[in-house]
Amino acid sequence: MSQNVIVLIGRILLSIIFITSGFSKLGDPSGTVGMISNAGWPAATLLAYLAGIFELAAGLAILVGFQTRIASYLLAAFCLVTAFVFHGGAINIPDFPEAANGLLSLFNQIMMMKNITIAGAFLVLAGFGPGALSLDARFGKALATA
Repeated sequence: MSQNVIVLIGRILLSIIFITSGFSKLGDPSGTVGMISNAGWPAATLLAYLAGIFELAAGLAILVGFQTRIASYLLAAFCLVTAFVFHGGAINIPDFPEAANGLLSLFNQIMMMKNITIAGAFLVLAGFGPGALSLDARFGKALATA
């Protein structure tokens, strides 16, 4: 399998989580609104919709390989912020059994590590580019001068 096909498959796999998450947030932002509110950030509903739009747009950019380096850097930063702000601590829900809170904390730690790992993948993509099977490669000179 050629390197360009492997990079295309990697871009597809990286984009899926953001495209589906973006659609999900735009369709029902309530879970994200709750997380943003619990983190103490203002304008939680607005931020949830903005996050959904960003994830959808950036995910589609990665999928088709459009402005891939910029989208990759932005998504890497997004992953790191969400890792540390929303998944960086232990879960302690009052009236939940200790074992349940422990399991939720473990899941939260896994989510944090997943986000950090995805950020690393986006930095690799930013560093090496989207490959020949991308809009950036197809229209590279036109995009660079636009």
